[in-house]
Amino acid sequence: MDIRKLLTIIGMSVLVTSCDSGAVSTESSFATDSAAQAAAAGISHGEYVARLGNCVACHSIPEGEPLAGGLKMAVPMLGNLYTTNITPDPETGIGDYSFEEFDRAMRFGVKKDGQRMYPAMPYPSYAKMSEQDMRALYDFFMTEIEPVNQPNQAAEIPGWKDNARLAMGIWNLLTMDDEPYVADSNQSDEWNRGAYLVQGLGHCGACHTPRGLLQQEKGLDEGDSSYLAGAPLDHWSASSLNGDFNSGLGRWTEEEVAEFLGTGHNRFGTAFGTMVEVVNNSTQHMSDVDLIAMAVYLKSLPPVAEVNATPWNYEGGTTENLLALEFNAPGSQDYYEYCSNCHGTDGMGYYPYQPPLAGNPVIMDPDPSSLINITLNGSLRVIAEQGPDVNDMPYFRQLLSDAEIADVLTYIRSAWGHKGSAVSTAQVTEVREASDPSRNDDIFTLRMK
Repeated sequence: MDIRKLLTIIGMSVLVTSCDSGAVSTESSFATDSAAQAAAAGISHGEYVARLGNCVACHSIPEGEPLAGGLKMAVPMLGNLYTTNITPDPETGIGDYSFEEFDRAMRFGVKKDGQRMYPAMPYPSYAKMSEQDMRALYDFFMTEIEPVNQPNQAAEIPGWKDNARLAMGIWNLLTMDDEPYVADSNQSDEWNRGAYLVQGLGHCGACHTPRGLLQQEKGLDEGDSSYLAGAPLDHWSASSLNGDFNSGLGRWTEEEVAEFLGTGHNRFGTAFGTMVEVVNNSTQHMSDVDLIAMAVYLKSLPPVAEVNATPWNYEGGTTENLLALEFNAPGSQDYYEYCSNCHGTDGMGYYPYQPPLAGNPVIMDPDPSSLINITLNGSLRVIAEQGPDVNDMPYFRQLLSDAEIADVLTYIRSAWGHKGSAVSTAQVTEVREASDPSRNDDIFTLRMK
């Protein structure tokens, strides 16, 4: 048996035994109290919860002080806002918040002064947090973080549009479930812990669940087939996390899901885009027990879009043509010249250093936005304890034209047995004009204190 899995099972046994012995107060505390996992990770309960929620990624900028805010975020149909200072500075931060006021902001998106937040702050997910974790998080911000006196930046939203804040209370009533997570007695401890993390602190649905007419997540848990079914996000495509065989997690084992969350790599691919920030600043800091729990929950989600789809099988004709230097297919010569050194003529890459393209769920995603974006702009590097990845995806926006990028991506999406739709020049042009390549210039992981 894999040693990581063995240690996880032992850890689970110890934790469940401690629950039975009365060391924790409620039956569902393993699912909703992160204290034991914080101890396993070697950090305080509050810091662990802050890592689970990835607070630092949004409330920091690389050149700024940790948690002092300033990150620019786009609000659909409204404009831009900047994340706020959440250090305990009483003047410009949250130092004068009581626990009740902090809890209200986290669960309902209401600031101390009564102003309502937009759900760019994922409070619909944080509403699932337990009181134990919320109090630990509050204590962390108030006692473990250095105060930074840094005024918040004003939102770049026209006043008449910013009046939408007044309707956010109604939006909350119509779209969110504000009750803390309650464990499902029909499921295992692992499943419940994973559900608590994925639905709540991990706020996975904020990116991976499609949005409705009111910009709400269409599903909030496994009871809705839209939940984690994949969604467009700022000219990326946040992939399906359900059991879809080709473009989802259907072929991944629980151990492979946990490996990806913990390291940013597995045999199917490598984290890119904003998922790199999630790995760098959140999931790699989690305990093995929590990583497996998230994997158990995610692997329980059934396929949605690919219930009757033909499973992908590797076909070697593409490799034979490339080795024979037969470049009849548009995009094939560009693939050979610019891509094959890292990803191989067989499309299998060099795990764990360069990801495969053959069988990669991102290649088979119906939405090619992520492929276009990463080809144009490259990607951030995963930074593990031993340092940043040696290899990263370079950008090709200056080397290849939009038509050439469209051709090579169309080629990849039809190679090695893939059945993906073609990528058009217009699609590449749209992403080129809208995306910001400088977002991937900095290779960083953010400290919190």
